Amino acid sequence: MLFDVQHCCSETEARTGRVLSHHGATETPVFMPVGTNASVKAMPPAALGQIGARIVLSNTYHLYLRPGDELIASAGGLHRFMDWSGPILTDSGGFQVFSLSSLRRVDDEGITFRSHIDGSEHRFTPERVMQIQRNLGADFVMCLDQCPALPAERDELLRALDRTTAWAERCREAEISSHQALFGIVQGGTDVQLRLRHLKDITSLDFSGYALGGLSVGEPKEDMYRVLRATVPHMPVERPRYLMGVGSPDAIIEAVRWGIDMLDSVYPTRIARHGTILTAEGSIPVRNAAYAEDFRPLDERCTCYVCRNFSRAYLRHLIKADELLAYYLATYHNLHFLIEMMGELRGAIREGRFLSWREQFWQRFYGCGPPE
Repeated sequence: MLFDVQHCCSETEARTGRVLSHHGATETPVFMPVGTNASVKAMPPAALGQIGARIVLSNTYHLYLRPGDELIASAGGLHRFMDWSGPILTDSGGFQVFSLSSLRRVDDEGITFRSHIDGSEHRFTPERVMQIQRNLGADFVMCLDQCPALPAERDELLRALDRTTAWAERCREAEISSHQALFGIVQGGTDVQLRLRHLKDITSLDFSGYALGGLSVGEPKEDMYRVLRATVPHMPVERPRYLMGVGSPDAIIEAVRWGIDMLDSVYPTRIARHGTILTAEGSIPVRNAAYAEDFRPLDERCTCYVCRNFSRAYLRHLIKADELLAYYLATYHNLHFLIEMMGELRGAIREGRFLSWREQFWQRFYGCGPPE
């Protein structure tokens, strides 16, 4: 993996760059759609390409359980299995395992857990997680980490930090494919002191990139922004910086403000399935009765396939009739909206107008100014 910073905002930490992986180059900052089960819900890979998606995510935990990493390896790897030619990032599965609090046991060597599918028992160690991701064949792979639930006592956070560091060292020593780039994960909850301490520990291991985990897990956004403001500018300048699990427009923009390069979230696809549409004037609940006779496009400023051809009234009809097409159209548009937003954002950084663009977006979308 190669990464270079191309433009820096003179008034904030925002920057543009280019990350080159085995499956192509990607401009940053970039939003990455999530395809948990080797599929971005309701979106064929060809449609993802049409809207300009560059990197997609898949989930190690879910693919290990079903259909199995060895089966995917025998199919030629995840790219061939899901017919996606661009870069893929796989997470370690650590967050999913730790969310199963009643189904897992943690020790210094790894995690024993029961499948949410059939209750069968399994074991994740740093070495096993690296082996699974090697079988999957993703371009970007993640260390196994311990993600404590928030709020957490300081002693619990400290144990998670020490364990995550030890596991990162073992992941660093494990064998992965030559084309794979390994990212270390920084934990610490909303405690800035612990975040900076753990950042120092993880960066000393010299990973290809660095991620911030354990945010956007229920804490107030003000706390997340405080952690980003204090932590991201201290992350290595020459390596990509990845904020895990963040995908709302406000959080994306504020993360980029402090220097984040890569983000992912199920947010745009999940709200699409519930009938919420992202538009230039804010999000709208198109399933509501107010849109039953609204024959305008979903977003009058949008040029995507959906907005060129279908109305709010039609999409509401599909939703109310439980037609599967509703999921495709809503998801297509929401992902297009965010990917277009990222393109505008990169252009604003390159042209030295990021702060004015940020102010205008917040005022138009949220009806208020951005946070200080």
